[in-house]
Amino acid sequence: MKSPRTEYLRPAAAEDVPALLALRGEAEQWLRTKGTDQWSDPETGERAIVKWRASIDEGRAWVVVGENEKVLATVSRGPVDRDFWTDADRPESALYLYKLMVAREASGRHLGTRVIDWMSRLAALEGRTWVRIDTWRTNTGLHAYYEQLGFKHVRTEAPSHRRSGWLAQRPAGEVALPDNLLPVGPHKGRRGEAATHTEVPHQRAEGQPNGDLTNEKGSTP
Repeated sequence: MKSPRTEYLRPAAAEDVPALLALRGEAEQWLRTKGTDQWSDPETGERAIVKWRASIDEGRAWVVVGENEKVLATVSRGPVDRDFWTDADRPESALYLYKLMVAREASGRHLGTRVIDWMSRLAALEGRTWVRIDTWRTNTGLHAYYEQLGFKHVRTEAPSHRRSGWLAQRPAGEVALPDNLLPVGPHKGRRGEAATHTEVPHQRAEGQPNGDLTNEKGSTP
């Protein structure tokens, strides 16, 4: 009989940067096979490392890990992107989801959906109304994926210096897989130590430095 899977979510740590860069590289290759130009300008080298470390240091980056602490997915939150959302959108009413990526080897485990559910519950815990995303304007497959998960298209913005701009939102607290929620570990445990799991962790809210999040939006569900 197979043992139950042990995926859980925890804050990203500096030691995760190589795994995150590998996840990003895999996502770029996979997206090219899907006929989309999303992430066609790869983020590599020192600049990418600096950006990941900023997200980690500011408490905005999270990873889903499996057996032996292998990174299977990542997600970040960040401040409102003013290229897209205006005062009329009541930006403080939403949690903004960025950099959702899932390893190809974890395909079929619904990790993308489960991570979004976690973000939705976190948004509700913080008293927010929405979980919001912006994705590559030309990635219609990704638009359909989010719509299947309950996101509603708000509008599409097309500033000349950006390729993202398909805006959507889902009510905070809404979950797609209530019987398959991700447990959460508050920190990266040392080898041999059991991780302490909680339901929804505390996390730093908006208002922190951006760390150039605006150049890396999207998902590889």
